[in-house]
Amino acid sequence: MSVPYDTAYEPPESPEPHSPEEHLERLLGRALNSFDLPDEVLTRLGSALAHDTSLHSAHHSSGLHRETFRHTWLLADASVLTLWELVHNTAPGSAPTHELYADEEEAGVATSRLPLPPDPPACGRPVVLQLPADTEPRHAYVPDDSADHARRLLRRAENPDGDRPGKSVARLLRAAFAHQITQAFGRPRLAGEVRMCFSLYEHAFLLFDGGETSLWEVEHTLTPDGRHMCEVYDTEEAARAAMERRARAWTREGRTRG
Repeated sequence: MSVPYDTAYEPPESPEPHSPEEHLERLLGRALNSFDLPDEVLTRLGSALAHDTSLHSAHHSSGLHRETFRHTWLLADASVLTLWELVHNTAPGSAPTHELYADEEEAGVATSRLPLPPDPPACGRPVVLQLPADTEPRHAYVPDDSADHARRLLRRAENPDGDRPGKSVARLLRAAFAHQITQAFGRPRLAGEVRMCFSLYEHAFLLFDGGETSLWEVEHTLTPDGRHMCEVYDTEEAARAAMERRARAWTREGRTRG
């Protein structure tokens, strides 16, 4: 059963009123990942004047449940800061697990990894994955720890210095919810046996806001010892140009050795 955003469910804490400081202490004390919160966020919360908690979304089915709570503080400089608490019982033993995030997208990524379906639209508020009516995804995406897949792909890339996707790409892919891997063909400008040393793959990602982006993986064995090597680029053009550069360099080296 999906619970609408104006549900009467109460936050997972006692009803007695308490100060913003006490409220924060309770959150940090029960969250398994409180140590991951940025120090800057905790420093800013030290000046909190007031706070409010509301249920953002929830889902209950087959004995499993999860709720996402929005905890908002008014700070002394008149700014507002929000933490997102994910509560679920999908861990072994069915005991409630609490997780705390400073970013709504990070909370969404954590929610997508649970064995529960996303919420349908409720109270006029669309689910973050809802695409515009006139937009169709370019790929048949599969939700499967896609943000982690992107991190592992970037981590194993051995691109030359200054020739790899930057930090902005890595940040964007933290919001990846689903992905698809396909082998890319076409425009084979490499000749002979050199062409056969390469494989080109598109790793396409669907983001929580409905956007799509891709990483392009080049696999080859044109290394001095024949070792398998992986390079990753943020455009197909950059990936194919890298393939051609490596092929030309390999051919020149072979002729020189010969």
